[in-house]
Amino acid sequence: MLLVTGVNGGLGSLVLERLAGRPGGPEGVVAGSRTPERAATAGVPVRKVDFDRPETLAGAFTGVRTLLLVSAGYGEDDVVIARHRAAIEAAERAGVEHVVYTSLSGDGDHLAYALAHRWTERRLRESATLRWTILRNGLYAELLAFLARPDADGVITAPLADGRLAAVAREDLAEIAAKVASAPAEHAGRVYELVGEEAVGAAEVAAALTRSTGRPVEYRPGTLAQARAAIAASGAESFQVPMVAGTLSSIAHGFLAGPGKPGDLAALLGRAPRPALEVIAAGTDAAW
Repeated sequence: MLLVTGVNGGLGSLVLERLAGRPGGPEGVVAGSRTPERAATAGVPVRKVDFDRPETLAGAFTGVRTLLLVSAGYGEDDVVIARHRAAIEAAERAGVEHVVYTSLSGDGDHLAYALAHRWTERRLRESATLRWTILRNGLYAELLAFLARPDADGVITAPLADGRLAAVAREDLAEIAAKVASAPAEHAGRVYELVGEEAVGAAEVAAALTRSTGRPVEYRPGTLAQARAAIAASGAESFQVPMVAGTLSSIAHGFLAGPGKPGDLAALLGRAPRPALEVIAAGTDAAW
């Protein structure tokens, strides 16, 4: 049995769609969610999986051979680590054989949210009973679309300078996660770096949106201080302010531009990845 966690989230829901649509259907797949009553699981059985209540996990993991552990969301490091620890310890007690974990790309080591990912990777490596596979996901093209979205006047003011991001389509990452989790033995002990093959910047986003919407979009970069103030004023949680500002700074200063060559992403997909600019243009409302 394969259990997929976080199926109400953006990545987990896409993974579940692909598993449900595979030849033979979703037999042997179980969905996990903290709020199972809200889960749209396409006929896949759903179990309550709440990492903040470790005592509930024994039943949730019963009979599971492979666990696709989708990272348990943004939070302070101690919160996220506690969630992942609870999941891994429950998997060990329940006799789970293999954990596939959705982590963060290696070039994101300096980001504010990297530590919990690296802790989880280390904990999996140290397990005496679990086999593991680590999917180091690059930042989503959908995230770049959000960070570099134009205002009502068609101006992008994100503080991205001339930096670029090796962004990757979330759908591509979901496809890979579904493939790996369906045949985990083939990927045991592997760490895959899943970043885009072509890095794009805000000026290219502006040009792509101009072409796709027929409305002029211009890039006039702002400052990190302005962005930080806007994030804080938006109602974001206090821990989210440095997360977003740090991501903007990392892109702006060239730390997330990726390898610029074919790698694990294309190899696992068995095809060329979906271009980031195509994803961004398709997902941007012409009315902003």
